[in-house]
Amino acid sequence: MTARRTRPDDLAGRWLTKFFIDHLAGERAASPRTIASYRDAIKLLLTWFKTVERIPPEKLRLTDIDRPRVLRFLDWLQAERGCTAATRNQRLAVIKSFCRYTAVEQPDHLEQVTQILAIRQKKTQSPQLGHLTADETKALLAQPGTASRRAVRDTVLLTLAYDTAARVQELCDLDVADIRTANPMIVTIHGKGSKTRYVPVMDPTARLLADYLDHLDPHPGLGADATPLFHGPHHSRLTRSGIAKLLARHVQGVRTRDPDWAPGLQVATHTLRRTRAMHLIQAGVNLIYIRDLLGHADISTTEIYARADAETKRKAIENAYEPLTPDAMPDWTADPSLIAWLDSLGR
Repeated sequence: MTARRTRPDDLAGRWLTKFFIDHLAGERAASPRTIASYRDAIKLLLTWFKTVERIPPEKLRLTDIDRPRVLRFLDWLQAERGCTAATRNQRLAVIKSFCRYTAVEQPDHLEQVTQILAIRQKKTQSPQLGHLTADETKALLAQPGTASRRAVRDTVLLTLAYDTAARVQELCDLDVADIRTANPMIVTIHGKGSKTRYVPVMDPTARLLADYLDHLDPHPGLGADATPLFHGPHHSRLTRSGIAKLLARHVQGVRTRDPDWAPGLQVATHTLRRTRAMHLIQAGVNLIYIRDLLGHADISTTEIYARADAETKRKAIENAYEPLTPDAMPDWTADPSLIAWLDSLGR
């Protein structure tokens, strides 16, 4: 067997390093979460090459990353690792992003890259946009109460999550300095792709938040402005899992008091964001404003909520429908003379 002869410029590792440092972190100024997501996808690809193709990372060449192998890798993700079609599509998007970068830096591989870019994403089921009604939302936001400092924190967090429709990571990242307390109160939200949006909060939420800030102890080592808006013990910033557990605790509390609350709905951290969007659509708010509130780059993403609302209305109409039309047309085939007449047509 002849040894694999590889020029330094052919090594995938060299270009992966440049892709992450020069392109993602440098040119695109990608957020740490985006970089971590890309890293995880590439690590899986390297693992597949090592275990299935027997090509260790240090010997992997750009030419090894071709269409047939990428397709086998994607199938492996679903068959061996149990990944969903959505996860498969996300991993493919990362590979395509890397390939586009190498096509610019190494045009010799353009044809190979073009074949990879032509790989289609798998169809996924449309997400079920379950959301809370106004009464269900009110019950959930009232559940924590104000009996303790932690209860007040939870009340403010859930209320702000609903009012601003912030993603859970965006809530985690909020600092005291991100709250403009002057009237009208504005929350600066640091969203995906290092994009910032400024969200006004409603007066009841503003009053809750102002009172919460008045009693919030600043972080002893960071100062008042750099203090996390929502923190746990020892002033540590609340994490995504921490907020998920917090929400689950209060959802359980509401359902303990009212077993019929939000029947069949799995309430997760994204539910309040989705609920806010649906309530605004039902109130007739322009999709452009809702897009800006949610921080969507493309209004087509926001339109999913509008379509879901239309489906909700259709089901409500069906449930309220009073059958007035006849059950069925008469069976004309029972009349032999009519059948004979029809058969005679066109002769």
